[in-house]
Amino acid sequence: MNRVVHPIEQESFRRLRARLDTSHFARLSRAVVERVIHSAADLEYATDLVLDEGELAKAHTALHAGAPVVVDVEMVAAGITRRETVCRLKDATSGPGLTRSAHAIRLAYEEVGPGALWVIGCAPTALEELLTLDASPALVIGLPVGFVGAAESKAALRESGLPAVSNVSEKGGSAVAAAALNALLYTPLSSPASPSEEKQ
Repeated sequence: MNRVVHPIEQESFRRLRARLDTSHFARLSRAVVERVIHSAADLEYATDLVLDEGELAKAHTALHAGAPVVVDVEMVAAGITRRETVCRLKDATSGPGLTRSAHAIRLAYEEVGPGALWVIGCAPTALEELLTLDASPALVIGLPVGFVGAAESKAALRESGLPAVSNVSEKGGSAVAAAALNALLYTPLSSPASPSEEKQ
């Protein structure tokens, strides 16, 4: 099903590209970078994001084949409008050495098993917990935000060797995490359109 792009969104992407040349990025990387920047109006994500086109391509295929999408909080889920997501935060509880967000990740893994796409935009402890599991993810979008643990958890994600989208700085959040997943959802499996046309 084709996505109808509102004229305001089209103009927003036109202005983004007028201010930042993204043509050197490969197809899916460009999609993610542009949509994350668009969600935050922050051009610095062009150099802050860490991603790999080959990993994105495999995740893109899995996503469009129906792989589950797990999110850490409902705010991320609310930003993903074209796919049902799994969020177990309301079922989770905190305990000694375990945050509610981390427990929610455990519960979600018990539900979906390996091969899911994980979208973490709020809690560094959720990302840290995911890294302790044998989740074999199709992709981890690890973009939690904050001054405590966010940058460190994203560094640990990169060091894990898991297929991932992350960023180096402390910034991030639910909107940008959802935007990264939406970029893959909105990009068709194959398209004759130019990259600039695909990324709106």
